Amino acid sequence: MILEVAVLNIKPSLESKFEKDFTLASEYIQSVKGYRSHTLRRCLEDNSQYILLVDWVDVESHEVGFRKSKGYLKWKELLHDYYDPFPKVNHYETVFENKKQ
Repeated sequence: MILEVAVLNIKPSLESKFEKDFTLASEYIQSVKGYRSHTLRRCLEDNSQYILLVDWVDVESHEVGFRKSKGYLKWKELLHDYYDPFPKVNHYETVFENKKQ
């Protein structure tokens, strides 16, 4: 499994609208083959900053399956105008994991 990480800086005073549109956009990402789950978290120190975490089966599911899909066009239409600057996206693989039972 691969974790996509994107730090999203939202234009000031648009946070609430962004959160609503993100909820709508979520249907497009979760419909893609290779998608596992996603989480959006808001920064406590800077309420205009969020982190998007998406679990994918592999990088190709994100970069080809999602980014070349019709759903991505809807995602882009709903969300891309909120970003300033445009987010850098990285992919991570698990090296170590420990979960408390």
